[in-house]
Amino acid sequence: MFERARAAIAGLGFPSEDKALINGSEKRFADGAQARVEIPSCEGPEVLKAILEEAAQLDVTIHRVSQGSGVTLMTDAEILEMARLGAGAGIEVSLFVGPRADWDTGALAKSASGGIVRSRTRGADMLAHALEDVYRAYDLGIRSVLVADDGLLHLLGQLRQKGELPSDLKYKISVMMGIANPITAALLEQSGADTLNVSTDLTLPQLASIRSTTHVPLDIYVESPDDVGGFVRYYEIPALIQQCSPVYIKYGVRNAPNIYPSGAHIQQTAIALGRERVRRARIGQELLSRHMPKAIISQPGKPIADLAVPVVNA
Repeated sequence: MFERARAAIAGLGFPSEDKALINGSEKRFADGAQARVEIPSCEGPEVLKAILEEAAQLDVTIHRVSQGSGVTLMTDAEILEMARLGAGAGIEVSLFVGPRADWDTGALAKSASGGIVRSRTRGADMLAHALEDVYRAYDLGIRSVLVADDGLLHLLGQLRQKGELPSDLKYKISVMMGIANPITAALLEQSGADTLNVSTDLTLPQLASIRSTTHVPLDIYVESPDDVGGFVRYYEIPALIQQCSPVYIKYGVRNAPNIYPSGAHIQQTAIALGRERVRRARIGQELLSRHMPKAIISQPGKPIADLAVPVVNA
């Protein structure tokens, strides 16, 4: 069916239908691993401390934490402390870039249909503000930033390609970009994306089609917050690794409040959510050991070339 359309798509080198990879994905992280673990919504150093403490207590391996409130809403001291903690633990710390539409003065992002622009970068001034966030984060030791606008990604990619931003700065694409097909994913990779957080509701065949056109890691929620779907997909973890390697298995929490932008007024909630995400990761880790014990997971405590661990100046 649809032979003409499928032939046209295939003629451009893209998959023309969604189907599982027969032998799974043979792509890997730089250290040969298939999978890593990400804990999202790590809103500040106190939350990161709690996450690291809980991970040690529950014997959970974490490779990356990400933050949603943004570089703009953190003090220099807070960013430096997150960089120090991440460097000490050997994990990547990814901070969200810049002001975005849902916190700006525009009305569309706050309307019933506003989700389509909620995390976009509005206007040339905001692009400059976002770039300033990137400069500041890098100067304070952060080596990974979260991007939610394709124009901003293109800007950052061009500046890195020209050598005006450092080559060790990595761009993590936010779930708010809504990556839902292989051509979009390929275009973002071409623009400079180093890791792609795909839409939370994609089937395994749809994810496999994205993997077939990309080389950078995919970030996949196995439990997603309610405002991005609220899906619980733990039993798919082995298949996700098999089909989507290299992949970051990402643990959100359902039935939880939206804490963006965070701060001292809701810090205890953010800390409790951080600890619970680690407990969820323990559940996933145990499931994987039962059903896919030979899965190759990046080992902690070893330098990893493609992990953007913060750099702390002496």
